[in-house]
Amino acid sequence: MEKRILKYCFSVIFSFLAFFSIFYSFPFIVNAQENNDDLDLINSGLEEEGVLTVGMEANYAPFNWSQASPSGGAIEIDNSPGEYANGYDVQMAAKLAEELGLELKIVKLEWDGLPPALESGMIDAIIAGMSPTPERKREIAFSDSYYESDMVLVVNKDSQYAKATSLADFDGARVTAQLNTFHYELIDQIPNVDQQTAMESFPTMISSVLSDKTDAYVSERPGALAAVASNSDLTFVTFDEGEGFETDDVDTSVAVGLRLDSPLIAPINEALANISQDTRDQLMEDMVELNEQGESKGFWSDVRNIWSTYSHQFFVGARNTIIIAFISTLVGFLIGLLIAIYRTIPMNKKRKPIRYAFYKFFEFLIIAYIEIFRGTPMMVQAMMIFYGSKLFFNIDLSSMVAALIIVSINTGAYLTEVIRGGIIGVDPGQSEAAKAIGMNHFQSMTTVILPQAIRNTLPALGNEFVVNIKDTSVLNVIAVTELFFITRSAAGSTYKTFQTFFIASVLYFVMTFIATRLLILLEKYMGGANSYTMHKSSTTMAINIKKGADK
Repeated sequence: MEKRILKYCFSVIFSFLAFFSIFYSFPFIVNAQENNDDLDLINSGLEEEGVLTVGMEANYAPFNWSQASPSGGAIEIDNSPGEYANGYDVQMAAKLAEELGLELKIVKLEWDGLPPALESGMIDAIIAGMSPTPERKREIAFSDSYYESDMVLVVNKDSQYAKATSLADFDGARVTAQLNTFHYELIDQIPNVDQQTAMESFPTMISSVLSDKTDAYVSERPGALAAVASNSDLTFVTFDEGEGFETDDVDTSVAVGLRLDSPLIAPINEALANISQDTRDQLMEDMVELNEQGESKGFWSDVRNIWSTYSHQFFVGARNTIIIAFISTLVGFLIGLLIAIYRTIPMNKKRKPIRYAFYKFFEFLIIAYIEIFRGTPMMVQAMMIFYGSKLFFNIDLSSMVAALIIVSINTGAYLTEVIRGGIIGVDPGQSEAAKAIGMNHFQSMTTVILPQAIRNTLPALGNEFVVNIKDTSVLNVIAVTELFFITRSAAGSTYKTFQTFFIASVLYFVMTFIATRLLILLEKYMGGANSYTMHKSSTTMAINIKKGADK
């Protein structure tokens, strides 16, 4: 009896314990399920699961800039190894990623390349000091604001406008602002203003003011603070209420840009709500102070400081420039060579009408290719191929691969006509002599005509290589880490535009000078007496120009 009672008591106790354990664990089960649902929702808005890929210029201090080391909490730029991004946007992106439980990846892009990169899925968000203007809201969804500022005018501290107190004091002034920003539209509020052409970047505008090309440019206060901290000859003008620019809150606020259908909007807004205003303000002060370059000690001192800080990046940019130019010129030459050979194939319309029809069809495609790529700028081709391949075909090309494809096919379109001209320029008697000793069309082309044509076009090929070294600069629109891209980064971080571009000009000159000298040596080598062989028959002779030593 006692055993039965004891057994009954234990059963009741265990039942209660089981009930309470289920009851108290139920909220945790629900929370876990909710967390899993939230994580699935967030990942559905990411191109790479668990990774928040953020695009920015890394060229707009103190919001974002690039540097050569990870000091100050900088994060390595994913598409530019060895280069690190820092600034207010970077730190806010890091805090958002931490709140969302995601890894952060920074991708460096030109300002105009940010919207197409977002739309095509190359990046998940734009955190680059971007204001949610009505025009942008038609294409981009924005989070709540993460920073608000006021608008000022940056001027030379010795100019007549340095002591201005209202917009009326800028009557007749030459004023500019950054391209594709609402800043440029604010210029219209200045009475009788001499509105200048919009400029691409803040370093360019700073150089314009310092060189007296313009009197002022429009800027947000943090950007003005960074510019003045790096250039002691500058100051900025603030205005009392009612005396300055009339702006909406949306114009002076900065938000995270997302795709229109992105599920990240609500999670990011929740994450922003967890970051206090005091934290945001202190973070901006820290970034302005961190980016201070100190007073300039002269042109050559600035050049030495920039070189000592960014020399590794400059060498990487120069190396990539040479790689792109060399490989693209070589591939372009092969494309041009194959097309030129194809267009010299003899084709009899009457004897082989079907083959002739196919021949003419492919010739039409070739001519279309040549005309399209010779008739459009390489910068436009770069934007179309790099972003269009992802947007329409879901082919995610790296910027380097895209650069090689773009420059190669562009070069091929130009060299096709150069090589065809070289073939036409070979004496017809050479072809006749080759046929006389029993060579077919292919043999005569490869052993007699083409070697002479290539030697004749070598100066043009060398010139195309030198041109490609310089033309790689347009690839900065798709964030290829070539020399011009690195130069803009350094200029945007230091605000020492002329000094930085002076270094770049020296490097470009060295590269093109060495390339030119090597090409001259190659021309002399191929034009020597040892570069051809005599082919003889009993009745005729053909001269076969070849590369290298005698066979």
